[in-house]
Amino acid sequence: MTERLEFTSQEREQTLTLYQRIREQIAPSLHEGDEEQMRNYLMNAIETHQVCRDVFGLNPILLGFQTAKIVVEEIGLKRDGVLAVLLRPSVESGQISVQEIESQFGTSVARILHGLQRIQELYQKNPVVESENFRNLLLSFAEDMRVILIMIADRVNLMRQIRDTDEEQHKREVSEEAAYLYAPLAHKLGLYKLKSELEDLSLKYLEHDAYYHIKGKLSETKKNRDAYIQRFIQPVEQRLQEAGLTFHIKGRTKSIHSIWQKMQKQKCPFEGVYDLFAIRIIIDTPQEKEKMQCWQAFAIVTSMYQPNPKRLRDWLSVPKSNGYESLHITVLGPEQKWVEVQIRTERMDEIAERGVAAHWRYKGVKSETGLDEWLSGIRTMLETSDGIEAMDQFKMDLYEDEVFVFTPKGDLFKFAKGATVLDFAYHIHSKIGNSCTGARINGKVVPLRQQLQSGDQVEIITSTNQKPKRDWLNIAKTSRAKSKIRLALKETQVKEGLFAKETLERRFKNRKIEMEDAILQILIRKLGFKEVSDFYRQIASGELDVNHVIDRYVEIQQGDQPVTGNNMAESAANFVLEDMHLPKEHLQEDVLVIDRNLKGIDYQLAKCCQPIYGDRVFGFVTVNGGIKIHREDCPNAPELKKRFGYRVVKAKWSGKGASQYGITLRIIGNDDIGIVNNLTNIISRDEKLVLRSINIDSHDGLFSGNLTIMIDDNTRLESLMKKLRTVKGVKQVSRI
Repeated sequence: MTERLEFTSQEREQTLTLYQRIREQIAPSLHEGDEEQMRNYLMNAIETHQVCRDVFGLNPILLGFQTAKIVVEEIGLKRDGVLAVLLRPSVESGQISVQEIESQFGTSVARILHGLQRIQELYQKNPVVESENFRNLLLSFAEDMRVILIMIADRVNLMRQIRDTDEEQHKREVSEEAAYLYAPLAHKLGLYKLKSELEDLSLKYLEHDAYYHIKGKLSETKKNRDAYIQRFIQPVEQRLQEAGLTFHIKGRTKSIHSIWQKMQKQKCPFEGVYDLFAIRIIIDTPQEKEKMQCWQAFAIVTSMYQPNPKRLRDWLSVPKSNGYESLHITVLGPEQKWVEVQIRTERMDEIAERGVAAHWRYKGVKSETGLDEWLSGIRTMLETSDGIEAMDQFKMDLYEDEVFVFTPKGDLFKFAKGATVLDFAYHIHSKIGNSCTGARINGKVVPLRQQLQSGDQVEIITSTNQKPKRDWLNIAKTSRAKSKIRLALKETQVKEGLFAKETLERRFKNRKIEMEDAILQILIRKLGFKEVSDFYRQIASGELDVNHVIDRYVEIQQGDQPVTGNNMAESAANFVLEDMHLPKEHLQEDVLVIDRNLKGIDYQLAKCCQPIYGDRVFGFVTVNGGIKIHREDCPNAPELKKRFGYRVVKAKWSGKGASQYGITLRIIGNDDIGIVNNLTNIISRDEKLVLRSINIDSHDGLFSGNLTIMIDDNTRLESLMKKLRTVKGVKQVSRI
């Protein structure tokens, strides 16, 4: 519960002291009337009680002055940054608008406050702030680089002030954000001092015992550590002075957070961390002599102490992307202890300590190239300038090609600009995308094609009746969504095709007609379909009558299919039945005797039952005069004999099977590893068998498939089927 703002005497004294100090530091950059207008707003906010204490009970006016001190002294901002920090409580309380700020204090101050205001709105969406995307969104919303710097300074100040608070839950939340959001940002910007302070304070509040354990150990060893540093430094100082270098040396103890991290990483106690400190040699020299004198100092140190070449870090020749320049080497010092030595100049040290702010004093900075480059390299960010005023002119244009949006739970996702609700739905899950009907964006219902904007909170609306549509490919913008839509459309097409195929097969079976694929393909073409899928789709939708399809199929099967016998094509009218010395009981009947030397007959083996030598068969005279040979147990036999009995001719085989016939076997079994190889091996071992094709489908642990084989006679076929049934996992082998 926030409370009305009443200044205590101590707060009033602190505020006045900070006011005087900050005014002295930024006085040259202030415009006429700035101080008076700002003071009026602050006094009005205090007197009208429009500003309240925060959740920690802290005074926001005093917090503003404390943060302003950090942005001036630690970062280097001037007039615009300080005014934005001090006027922020008045803007957030509604006492003054950003538009009024712009008219009274200028566009730059207003832009900073607008960025701070947008970030405040982001926090109200309860985002998952530890995500990398939130850091990117934070930067893109900031608009002005100074907004980020102020946010870092504000968090450092808050962490300093909440030491004794009783609000443990809020304290933990603030500390966690400092650790995984603001400290990494400070590190990327080269603000190492602020980064270390954020890490140490967050460790202090989140891991209280570990922090004070390490702090106690450092205190216990401080005296010995200082004495050792002095023993190491003394001879080095003498040699550097003899070389004519102007310098100073200091020892830097590793931060408590860094020590804790090393203990965690190496799984060792405090005593197991050996590099607790580093020696820093800082040379005072003109910029044109920097590299030469740094390498000179390096040569002196490594000539005195044995270096470890594996631990040489040359950020002098090639500076770090964030502008850090230094030479690092680890040497074996007195008492056989490894010591890290850092060699740099005054300019390099200022950049290392103050990061961004220090760059504006030196030439070489270039124009910005985008967020990733900006985060990884300060030198490619700013317009070339020698003055700190460069910051006041700088405006970031981040992520203009990307948007960041929230889920209702606060998760954050990144999309290309122009992405729609449908892209968001498919990013969450394919099932969500397939059933998406629209969304609620910031509480308002919108259609599928609604484009996303940075900061939107999106809740997808789904329906079990919804199915992907082809025009969705024009709505979706991301390749991920498009590929998932294509896959869903293909799966839908396959399901509809399977349904239609099953329907067709069932209707064929009801009419006791065997469905041959070759005849069906002819029928599909005759019906004007270029794609089989379109044929089945029209059956599934009811556009094509199944009965009509079957009637046309029968017409083609009985009359239109070409004869493809092995003999020379001749009319059946010229057929003369040969006397083959038939048994007495058959002398009075006309019987077609099928022999490999049979001539003068147009005949073919029916594809519906694929008869082979040895099968009981009969002949059927087709409408064009040819004869089809069917097995007596052909699925179509009853219908043919019933409807067209006058066309049926008795037939039998004569002699031995000297030709190979194509038959199809249906095999069903468990989908075990290697079962297909086992089946094909049996066939390949028999020289008189030829495997023409194999088609296997697997589903729910079972497989089913068709094997098309060239074989001599039914005796060999029976033998083959017995062998196939012995294969482990095979449940059923049948002839089609």
